[in-house]
Amino acid sequence: MVNFSDRMDGIKASDIRALLKLTAQPDIISFAGGLPAPELFPVEDIQTAFDAVMKENGRTALQYGQTEGYAPLRKHIVDRMAKKNNIHSDPDHVILTAGSQQGLDFIGKLFLNPGDVVVLESPSYLGAINAFKQYQPNFVEVPTDENGMIMEELDRVLATTENVKLIYIIPDFQNPSGRTWPLERRRQFMEIIEKYGVPAIEDNPYGDLRFKGEYLPALKSMDKQGLIIYFGTFSKILSPGFRIGWICANEQIIEKVNLIAQAAVLQTATVNAMVISKYLDLFDVDEHVAKILPVYKHRCGLMIDTMRECFPEEAKFTDPDGGLFTWVELPDYVNTRDLAAVALEHKVAFVPGSGFYPKGNVNNGMRLNYSCSTDDRIVNGIHLLSDVIKGALK
Repeated sequence: MVNFSDRMDGIKASDIRALLKLTAQPDIISFAGGLPAPELFPVEDIQTAFDAVMKENGRTALQYGQTEGYAPLRKHIVDRMAKKNNIHSDPDHVILTAGSQQGLDFIGKLFLNPGDVVVLESPSYLGAINAFKQYQPNFVEVPTDENGMIMEELDRVLATTENVKLIYIIPDFQNPSGRTWPLERRRQFMEIIEKYGVPAIEDNPYGDLRFKGEYLPALKSMDKQGLIIYFGTFSKILSPGFRIGWICANEQIIEKVNLIAQAAVLQTATVNAMVISKYLDLFDVDEHVAKILPVYKHRCGLMIDTMRECFPEEAKFTDPDGGLFTWVELPDYVNTRDLAAVALEHKVAFVPGSGFYPKGNVNNGMRLNYSCSTDDRIVNGIHLLSDVIKGALK
């Protein structure tokens, strides 16, 4: 018998990754993945950037590079964070990662010993939960309302909980709920973490995808003590296939993450970073994002309107201002993991909610993605799902 490490006991298969295998079948209407719409990828422009990189500097692109990542891309990132997020930093405080998911693993490795405490929103992103679980922490969940994490509850948790090493939050269009923190709540959060001196990951994969309302400042832009570890990614605005994200943090954290990256992967892919950097040289990424937003706004609105039309009144759901998801809550007695199996029989898929809670003990939620479906599949899928839900309520 093979003897694995104790940390493997807490690592389970991702609900999303397992569902994606099933939903690859063309007859399944899938609201399960967090996928950007592939028809919106700037394929021709990326081809132009790739060709330019290969022609101008192909041998460098195909070679090893520095662990921090391709320097011109880090400069682009710093410039864009200043423009879009009011985060004023420099390339030395940025390190490239293989998407935000690798960043979560690195920060978990950096901060967490078995028994340490991670504080997060309830519900929270299951990818972060799974990334942190391998380091065997204890999780403390902070209740949320329509405006995200409840700050009075966060203050109470930090005042009464020992050994809190890390807070994880998604203030913009949260995964899975789609909720966004208002400005006052962001200010309260910064006051609270500064009072207790607890570092926090601000994960912002969806911030560019606002299609209603006004942009709100990043928490990192309010950070006076270097407590915010800011995550960004190109996965949702250019292509997830590049697997290029980044961490922006204080010097001490970046130095340690660099050491972790050296041991884990040596570096992110040079060619991918150079192609993105060249794309940003040649094209206006904000013009590209401006083409994405009306499509996502339309698909979100269509899904919400169809849910309002046909979902039973017992089903409560969020109406996001951006991002990729809406969150549905059913009566407590409905187990959406069981419901997901029934829905698949009816050729529609969603992610059941239990995976978004560290203990997996809240079973009445579901996450729906609207970004990667055509109009007819959204309408047909929501009607199919409505019938399944109504059957569970009988």
